Amino acid sequence: MKTYKYYIVSLICAAFLLTSCGKTNNSASGALNSSAAEKVYVAPGEHDEFYAFMSGGYSGNLTVYGLPSGRMLKEIPVFSQFPTSGYGYSEETKPMLNTSHGFVPWDDSHHPDISQTNGELDGRWIFINGNNTPRIARINLSTFETEEIIEVPNSAGNHSSSFVTENTEYVVAGTRFSVPIPQRDIPINEYKGNFQGALSFISVDPEHGHMDIKFQIIMPGFNYDLSHPGRGKSHGWFFFTTYNTEEANTLQEVNASQNDKDFIAAINWKKVEEFVNNGGGTKVPVKYAHNIYNEATHTATSTIKKEVLTVNPLDIPGAVYFLPTPKSPHGCDVDPTGEYIIGNGKLSADLTVHSFDKMLAAIEAKKFDGEAYGIPILKFEDVLAGSVKSGGLGPLHTEFDGNGNAYTTFFISSEVVKWKLGTWEVIDRKPTYYSVGHLMIPGGNSRKPFGKYVVALNKITKDRYLPVGPEMEHSAQIYDISGEKMELLYDFPTHGEPHYAAGCPADLLTSKAKKIYRLDENKHPYAVLSPDQARVERKGNEVHIYMSTIRSHFTPDNIEGIKVGDKVYFHITNHEQDFDVPHGFAILGQNTAELLIMPGQTKTSVWEPKQVGVWPFYCTDFCSALHQEMQGYIRVSPASSKLELSWSLGED
Repeated sequence: MKTYKYYIVSLICAAFLLTSCGKTNNSASGALNSSAAEKVYVAPGEHDEFYAFMSGGYSGNLTVYGLPSGRMLKEIPVFSQFPTSGYGYSEETKPMLNTSHGFVPWDDSHHPDISQTNGELDGRWIFINGNNTPRIARINLSTFETEEIIEVPNSAGNHSSSFVTENTEYVVAGTRFSVPIPQRDIPINEYKGNFQGALSFISVDPEHGHMDIKFQIIMPGFNYDLSHPGRGKSHGWFFFTTYNTEEANTLQEVNASQNDKDFIAAINWKKVEEFVNNGGGTKVPVKYAHNIYNEATHTATSTIKKEVLTVNPLDIPGAVYFLPTPKSPHGCDVDPTGEYIIGNGKLSADLTVHSFDKMLAAIEAKKFDGEAYGIPILKFEDVLAGSVKSGGLGPLHTEFDGNGNAYTTFFISSEVVKWKLGTWEVIDRKPTYYSVGHLMIPGGNSRKPFGKYVVALNKITKDRYLPVGPEMEHSAQIYDISGEKMELLYDFPTHGEPHYAAGCPADLLTSKAKKIYRLDENKHPYAVLSPDQARVERKGNEVHIYMSTIRSHFTPDNIEGIKVGDKVYFHITNHEQDFDVPHGFAILGQNTAELLIMPGQTKTSVWEPKQVGVWPFYCTDFCSALHQEMQGYIRVSPASSKLELSWSLGED
């Protein structure tokens, strides 16, 4: 055991020096070079070559950018309320944010991953994790809307997620923080031996994408940081980095950095799956929410589930092994062939590359170097494929271009390093501005990367854009990697704090993109399928307004007989059947958010009038030359009023 306290301090000092630099001059080979500008220019009316899906970090959402232009195309609400569209405010979408802790309208989204078939991106869904309140979400890539969110019990800090297996059999959610399982009142200083980490394997229905927690592997009480699936020859395995194998519970920047090596946990999920399918495992009581949005009814439902199947790895010999990996490894990445497993030690200047073939041989020969809580530890030298002597500081994440090259970020020395798989030779290195975390090559987490660009997701922006106060939006930088040397092309700001991104060719999705919701397929229980169905109904102090919209009119447009204290439900159906013609709805005094209703869609908003008067409502989305005329009024009378409901349908 060695102490790295002074080494850590030196790294921190280096970080301050590197991230406190002043304005950087662009050379002829920099981003202002005309040839670089031409490579990212997308002419008016033309489309980008790639989609990039970037996690929104503390925004709780997912943002969509075009590459190479860096233009932001959409923000997809996932874990956070989103007043732009009314997500999480409308009655239909509120259930999406339900959890066992109640209504939680925010999360910290980190790692998106696109569904795969035979190890290649198929463009059906994209998954993303909620890190704070452990959740996994599934977004439909034909509508770019969140369709499902499942809470993950027995977990805390859902960080090593959400990565999918080669045929999207599973999306995996690994806990960052180990906790007592089951949760109980226990002194924190009794952490060691009493806290555990859950690795959750969530099955995905191949037809509809619906998720279900198949099993949870209950592991020793380390921190499980990141993960990636095996592919090709290593399909059926999953790999997770760990740190804090010391099981420290205080001053972790020192106490969790004592060991020379932590581990990559290698999980044979095929073997665990077989065990579970044959009746193995233990069902334990838990409480977690499973929320599903139905596209036909345009409505979400939330179900609280009360048990989960757990697995003790010691009950399945040969299912779990530890690969020693220096030092406090963060990124855990598997190359397109499935042979190389890269562990990037945050406190190591070198990159450690393990060999899958050597791992199998060491397992077969029982070349173990002890055990941790009964799980065999393989000998480091017997599984090591090689080391990349990079000379950088703070390696984090690696992606692949499909041409035998790997690209690794170095947070402290602020650079991307290109190196050769197999020879471990450093080919190129380029600075980033500043302090790069993740990076993304479209398809980089698959058997078939599209190695034309790499995008660096940087944590500190400083002087890259016009100042906007003490904090800047985070900076992404796109590099051309089509040649031997990388070329920085462009900077663009990103929303929230992107941690990771997933990318794919645009033509994988454009032909599937939904342009309208067909009105004749609208199964919403409150849908108004023709204007003559518009009406207003009272049920005690509830008033239900069945309303239709079309350019440029609400039906009904004038409503009387509402009283102070009523609970008014606006059920609004957009009758447009034309691409990109949503209608908005807002009323003065609305305590939730406006609605944005897509063509053919129905949404509901609740309004509780508290004052007597005549209150206007209007369309919030500019839809026609007569958009300003798209409005109506609601008359609110005293609670004691005997005025009956009445409304107009366009007549004088």
